[in-house]
Amino acid sequence: MFAGAGQMSEERYIPAAGRPAFTGFYDSISDLTMRESHWHPPLADSVIEDLSEGSRIADIGTGTGRLSIELANRRPDVNVIAIDGDSEALAIASSKPGAEAVEWRSGLADDLPLEDDSVERVVMTLLLHHLGPRTKAAALREAHRVLIPGGRLHVGDWGRPNGALAGAGFLALQLLDGFENTNDHKAGRLPGIIARAGFGEPVLETRISTLFGTVEVLRATA
Repeated sequence: MFAGAGQMSEERYIPAAGRPAFTGFYDSISDLTMRESHWHPPLADSVIEDLSEGSRIADIGTGTGRLSIELANRRPDVNVIAIDGDSEALAIASSKPGAEAVEWRSGLADDLPLEDDSVERVVMTLLLHHLGPRTKAAALREAHRVLIPGGRLHVGDWGRPNGALAGAGFLALQLLDGFENTNDHKAGRLPGIIARAGFGEPVLETRISTLFGTVEVLRATA
């Protein structure tokens, strides 16, 4: 609920806010429940670190585009491609101030509209927990496909809950978003799933408690 960014699981399409009716309120609700304003800035720092002029960043499952616009505004010398399958979310994103600096594309995480070895960074925030196991693995393989050798994947998503309170919050999220697609996150298996998609061992950069559990920011190299 109130997380993710418009992608297809094996069973159903998941819009940006988990439910279509919530898409217009996603930004304000996410600040309250996922504390995005606390972990987006260090994530953006890591994404743009060591990027040369003309590099390309693909923000997969961009949702309402907040991070894509932040990246483009902080590094106007690089190209930010924001991809999502939710047309309503993309319409909201592309109408925001600063949106003209981003290239907005329609597409799904497991079938990216990008060429092989074509981007230096791939970003996935609050996306993977919406995907069933097979689609999650497929999305990570797609990320590996489009990255140049040595390019980096940056993931911000739910990890193993840090304590009883975070566990109770994550149980509430599982009841809303589904157990099959979130069990690997609860068990702390996401780094291993990333590695099996062809990446090096993921590095944990940030861990933060939220209303619905513990968000982990991970970095892995193709």
